[in-house]
Amino acid sequence: MRLPLLALLVSGPAHGYELKQSLEALLGAAYPRPNVGQIYVTLGRLEKAGLIEGEEVEQPDRPNKRTYRITAAGRETVAVWFEEATVEPRVRDEFFMKLALAARAGTAGRTSLINRQRRRYLKSLRELSRMAASEDRDNRVAQLLIEGAMLHLQADLEWLQRCQEELE
Repeated sequence: MRLPLLALLVSGPAHGYELKQSLEALLGAAYPRPNVGQIYVTLGRLEKAGLIEGEEVEQPDRPNKRTYRITAAGRETVAVWFEEATVEPRVRDEFFMKLALAARAGTAGRTSLINRQRRRYLKSLRELSRMAASEDRDNRVAQLLIEGAMLHLQADLEWLQRCQEELE
């Protein structure tokens, strides 16, 4: 959460709730909605780290709000983040660990594990399809997020089929 918040602050100062709304508008319904409490805790940590500066803004007839602005160190952190490629190999997949240990533990059959996982992936695909249909068509970022998740699930389904063929 810290790097996306920093990246949002590059475009200008904002308070926590504005940042929450910006993330939700950008990423759409498929991405888990950020908790506003988590956002404020993260902003506090970023401020302590010197990556942002907070300022109390007085509001007539309303409680003051704290607005955050990115620092030079924060801008550098964002620049480095965008320069780094993201690699998340799936070798620590929890399902695969279950599958590998099923025969040894003797508590679950591999085929039943694969079928249960397949049903879960198919359910997720249906949910994402509904989200894609209801998501604002003009929000290309959200549409691409949903499409990417669906492609990953389709690959996971193909991999499950391969596992089943190899292990039976």
